[in-house]
Amino acid sequence: MPTRRRLLATFGLAIAGLAGCSENPTQPPEDDPGPVDGTASPDAGTTRVGSPTATEETATPTETDTATDAPETGTQGETGTETGTETATPGTTTPRSELDLREANVVDVRFERREGTTYRFDVTLIHDDDGEDGYADWWQVEDTEGRRLGRRELTHAHGTREFTRSATMPIPEDVNCVVVRGHDQTHGYGGRVVLVNLESGETAGVRQEAEAIANAELATSCP
Repeated sequence: MPTRRRLLATFGLAIAGLAGCSENPTQPPEDDPGPVDGTASPDAGTTRVGSPTATEETATPTETDTATDAPETGTQGETGTETGTETATPGTTTPRSELDLREANVVDVRFERREGTTYRFDVTLIHDDDGEDGYADWWQVEDTEGRRLGRRELTHAHGTREFTRSATMPIPEDVNCVVVRGHDQTHGYGGRVVLVNLESGETAGVRQEAEAIANAELATSCP
């Protein structure tokens, strides 16, 4: 029969063995969710390099609109500025009180040179269309010898206000100075005329009386 001392010794050895088994327990890493089938995840405790973030995965690329609106264009010769044109310096406008409004007075002329020897003229007239039966029915461009180079027909009355009408016409290469005249149905070519130097762009106004001045005489006033 075992003695009391032997029983105590056996009991002590058993307790020591249990204590030794609990000193180094195996714990899974903190960021490892732990094995499901007894094997740890190969990504446990590591950070992937180059992995897209949530915002990179879901961000929509910014689209750059490179389209441009087509330029709006009007009728050629009516709007805008064309390259290579020559614009005249406006002439001095005669005060309205000094003009005989019964005549078709040319008060301003502007021009642009187009392709070749073609020119566009913008001519401003004033005439008292309300005060008599006839009205200002055209303006025309002549050379200094009196030859007509072009005409702009006017189809209706314009009251007593200034108005501007335009026309494009060819001018011979050897013509440097032109005369711009207005015409009315009652008095013909009286009133103020404007001479235009096509090379310098300068203009000069000449007041006529009831009778038109011959172009040869007007030529001496060409600027």
